[in-house]
Formats: sequence, C-alpha cells, structure tokens
Amino acid sequence: MALVLVGYREMNWFTPRQRDYHLEMQWIEWDRLLLYHYNFQHAIEVAGSLIPNYLEFCYLLVYAVGPFTVAILYILHRRYLVNRVLLVYLLGTLSAYALFPYFPSEPPRSVFGASDLPNVTAGLRELNLFLVGNYGIHSSVFPSAHVSSAFSAAWAFMLFLPDKKWLGRGMLVYAISVAIAVVYGRYHYAVDALSGFGISLIALAAGIITCRMKRVKS
Repeated sequence: MALVLVGYREMNWFTPRQRDYHLEMQWIEWDRLLLYHYNFQHAIEVAGSLIPNYLEFCYLLVYAVGPFTVAILYILHRRYLVNRVLLVYLLGTLSAYALFPYFPSEPPRSVFGASDLPNVTAGLRELNLFLVGNYGIHSSVFPSAHVSSAFSAAWAFMLFLPDKKWLGRGMLVYAISVAIAVVYGRYHYAVDALSGFGISLIALAAGIITCRMKRVKS
C-alpha cells in the first residue's frame, strides 16, 4: 500500500517543461456542455451545501480506499483473499498512473482559474485543495486514478465477497460519488473520470479471469 504512494509521486518525473494545453482546451468544451447545458452543476447545488460537502468528503476518503479494502478482509477473517483483491485494486490504480506520461495535462481549476468552479463553498474543499496543491503531481490528470481505484475496489468486493453484497454495492455507490466529485470540484475533466472508469473495467476483467482460474484448479 505504501508503494502506491511512491508510484504516484514518481509520476511527477514526467511533468513537461512546456505545455500547449491542447488537450485541456478540448476537454473543457465537453465539461461546460455537461456543467451548464445539461445542468450538472445546478443539480448538485440545488440543495445548497449538502451534496457539495458530501462529494468533497468522498473525494477526501479516496486516499483510504486501499487500506480500507485490506482492513475489511481482515475484519471478515478473509485474509486469504488479500492478494486477489489487491490484484484488482492495484491494477486499476497503477494502470491509471502508467498512462499519465502520455497525456500531459493540468486540472481545470489550475488551467482555467476561477472559471467553472463550484458556486457553493464546501467545508472540506479547502483541505482537499491543500492536499492536492501541496502533495499532488503536475504531470497529468488523465485518467483519473481517484475514479479508477474506487471502482476497482468496488469490483473486487463484488467478485470476491459475493456473500457480502452490501459491501460491493456500497463501494459502487461511493465510486460513482467520487466520479461526480472530481468533475464537479474541478479536480478533473469529465473525460478523466470516464477514462478512469474504463481502466477499472480492465481490472475487473483481470479479476474475473482470476476467479475462473481458481474454479478450474478446484
């Protein structure tokens, strides 16, 4: 688990010296269509700060998803599943990291300043901005590792803990919340979240293959 953080920080080595922002200029057009034409931002803010605060909280908790998945297995006395669950979780997380150098980009809140930011101030937002501002990387935001890791954890629970459906479903709801949070909070572009979900499906496929191999051996 600790090495995941090391891998993330090492991606900063691929930060380009110069940028032309051609990717960001395309992605922001799609975001603004989603935010304003389809009223994505208004739908989140219609109840005031309630949903924005929830989304910022979900974004903050992503850093604990890995340790949480392992802790759950120990609590349930399923230590023998740790390697299989981590295969799915780490594949979904590290595959996102591996793509960073090929899509050099910066988050919308950095490139476009005050444009498109949330209209509602959430209590945890300052903490999240502090963390990403001081401990984040600057090589790329595509794909979103927040989204890919959260969905990968959900798939792992569904695959390897079929008798605990509430865990998998709960993590899936959480992963969807993270995907919404990264776009609404302008931590990522919508295409980052979508690609992160796609990466998680690759991890899901690996988990399914693992399940089938175990059945064949048994």
